[in-house]
Amino acid sequence: MPEGHTLLRLARALDGTFGDRVVAVSSPQGRFADAAALLDGTRLERAESYGKHLFVDFEQERCVHVHLGLYGKLLVTAGAAPPPVGQIRLRLVADGSDGRPPSYGDLRGATACELMTAAEQRQLLDRLGPDPLRPDADWTRAWARVAGSRVPVAALLMDQSVLAGVGNVYRAEVLFRHRLDPMRPGRSLRRSVFEELWADLVALMADGVARGRIDTVHATGVPGRADRLRDVDTHGSPVYVYRRQGGACFVCGATVRTQVLAGRNLFWCPRCQPRFRSRGRTG
Repeated sequence: MPEGHTLLRLARALDGTFGDRVVAVSSPQGRFADAAALLDGTRLERAESYGKHLFVDFEQERCVHVHLGLYGKLLVTAGAAPPPVGQIRLRLVADGSDGRPPSYGDLRGATACELMTAAEQRQLLDRLGPDPLRPDADWTRAWARVAGSRVPVAALLMDQSVLAGVGNVYRAEVLFRHRLDPMRPGRSLRRSVFEELWADLVALMADGVARGRIDTVHATGVPGRADRLRDVDTHGSPVYVYRRQGGACFVCGATVRTQVLAGRNLFWCPRCQPRFRSRGRTG
């Protein structure tokens, strides 16, 4: 599933291409046809993201909410729009009559594509935790949830009501970078440790926006052979543990492990991220 940095890049692409333009809106597939008819020929004001959610605002206070889910794709392309092919849920077209280059955008396979009111958008946003990519994010909101929870920190990082935009890759990698046991209860973390975790997510996810991919290895602060990592990585981006189960940890040589947590496969190094034991535990 695309993580927060991908949605922010999409929002910027939509905003830069269609922002403040009158657009043709259609639903070749038909599932968004009624809403598309209301939006067709109106002005697309702006697009923005929050976590894994995309919001496209039109005039008359109409908003299209998109959640790509596991299989959704939204492609923005320069040039005249060709005849639609396949299951296109939403198509945006700017024909160039306003003097700007013609462009089109096609949405396929999304989990959600719906027209919502400002009140409905606010209700959705109120259910989400702070987004590390937003300058107005308040990390203490997430900390308040984490500090009072017995749930493993790896599950909390994937809970969008705690943190918005963090997905499976960032979860595994940031826990490795901070040598944290994924199964450690949230309430066992010190505030300073969580603040460092948040700051690292802010930096890593902002870098993901700039690079267009997740690269957790280039940043300083983690010992190991980053040059070797780039030679052997098979994920498509330099990572320490994500999808490297059964392989040797690049830092210590231990075997990277995996198990399902919160419905997703978790990856960690048992030596670099040793099992947490409460000080109150005996025997």
